[in-house]
Amino acid sequence: MKLRTTFEILPSAHPIGYNFPVVSMGSCFADMVGNRLLHGKFKAGSNPYGIIYNPISLLNLLEMSLKGEDLDTSGLLVQEDIFMHYQLHSCISSIDQESLYLRVREIREEFLQKLKNASHLFLTCGTSFVYERKEDGMLVANCHKQPSHLFHKRLLGLEEMKSKFSLVYDLLKQAAPQLQILLTLSPVRHTKDGIPENQVSKSLLRVFCHEMQSTHKDVAYFPAYEWLLDDLRDYRFYAEDLVHPSKMAEDYIWNKFLDTYLKTEDRAIYNSVVKVQQALAHKPFNPQSKAHQRFLERLIREMEQLGREIDFSEEINLVKKQLI
Repeated sequence: MKLRTTFEILPSAHPIGYNFPVVSMGSCFADMVGNRLLHGKFKAGSNPYGIIYNPISLLNLLEMSLKGEDLDTSGLLVQEDIFMHYQLHSCISSIDQESLYLRVREIREEFLQKLKNASHLFLTCGTSFVYERKEDGMLVANCHKQPSHLFHKRLLGLEEMKSKFSLVYDLLKQAAPQLQILLTLSPVRHTKDGIPENQVSKSLLRVFCHEMQSTHKDVAYFPAYEWLLDDLRDYRFYAEDLVHPSKMAEDYIWNKFLDTYLKTEDRAIYNSVVKVQQALAHKPFNPQSKAHQRFLERLIREMEQLGREIDFSEEINLVKKQLI
């Protein structure tokens, strides 16, 4: 009896490796990818401007970065003496306008440098519902908990998303001709919009991803959304809020990602790195015992062997300080 409906996709012709950076942007799913890549000692960066859910705001930030422009001052917001911007996540804030813009410029320059050297840009879309400020029509990335009457909520149009992507795609290829762009649809359901409304929102994003993949040879789609909703079709694969994927589901989708985008030799290195990371996180009952000291010596040797490929110098120094 068949108990699951699953599927496989072919390994990518453009795999991720340890030699070049990978950048991920978008929803919290993009953070998951970026953080796991960093944990595996890949050269990675995620969400330099904070979590962004809708594709237009995400593409606006990419356009701003690629053109070397500053954010429009009309998007500034002061809340409890803290300066924020409607185009950024609230994690990027400052005590005054000048220092906020200085911080954004620093983020932009670091991000742009990494992007120009990157092999892959991973973009995750979460929703096609957006909020526009009523006073001037500005499409905001984050409402920063301002009163709802200040905004108009609407659904992005497919042509609107395609047009913006095409503009930014050309800028990306000018800055980084080698770049492969990976699109994915966040499996997190935006239930606050309503279940039927969320399905409409996700459907638009899925068609958008499909059309961009079909139009550009260096744009691919990774089916994280489909693996959660169609393969892991059970609430045990969700967190307590029944909206976000559980760790078990994240692990499953992450392994699919590794199967798709890592070559055999890099997968072996990754597995060794994760094993070392687990050992580094170990909390000994008796740090001065002979058994633990031998454990530390073995761990140093393992990191030194990996050091030909991976930089563990900081970790090696920390472990050496624990030796008696």
